[in-house]
Amino acid sequence: MHLLIAAAGSGNRMGADRNKLLLKVAGKTVLEWTLKAAFDSKTITWIGIIGQPKDKNSICSIFDNSVKSIQWINGGSTRQQSVQLGLAALPSDAQSVLIHDGARCLVKSFVFDEISKIVSKGQAVIAASKVTDTIKKVDKDGEIIESPPRSDLWSAQTPQGFPVNKLKHAHSEAIAKGWDVTDDASLFERLELPVKIYDAGPSNIKVTTPFDLVIAESLLSTLKD
Repeated sequence: MHLLIAAAGSGNRMGADRNKLLLKVAGKTVLEWTLKAAFDSKTITWIGIIGQPKDKNSICSIFDNSVKSIQWINGGSTRQQSVQLGLAALPSDAQSVLIHDGARCLVKSFVFDEISKIVSKGQAVIAASKVTDTIKKVDKDGEIIESPPRSDLWSAQTPQGFPVNKLKHAHSEAIAKGWDVTDDASLFERLELPVKIYDAGPSNIKVTTPFDLVIAESLLSTLKD
């Protein structure tokens, strides 16, 4: 299975002076923990890391001695553009691909494997967790419009898995029609293509704020070598 890791993030919301994936948590960088899960996966055979050129040396030094095939890919100005560039860099024989946010360093290796099994059957699938809070939809003035039924709501995560040809087509449509989305599943939704949910649980958080780092430190500290 081919895996693209989006690693072009900044440290703005983290209040950091560098890419948040290069911050240390529980003795390793955020990206090292993400890569550890990918390396431990039984199904991932090729990894493409999509990042900004300024971070290339720092990130590539992390996987110098990797036992799996890893390729550096220069990213774009947005996540969507970065994934497009990642898709263009896939080996020609790639039939299916997983897209994963490098900041989701708490992902488990078996999640990669389970998502891989589903997408290998030609289905699109995303990791997600059931929403437990009551969600409020509000208008531009901050007034509540409605409270969608909690039973119907899931929080989207990564990895997200897709047949390569369909995902490339979806991104081509996005370019042609000027679509701007925050995850690849949204492109499938706009094209009315089916996407399944895989329950990855609530711990698969995206490290975005200092509070997230505290949570990650607590959970990952038990896994330190």
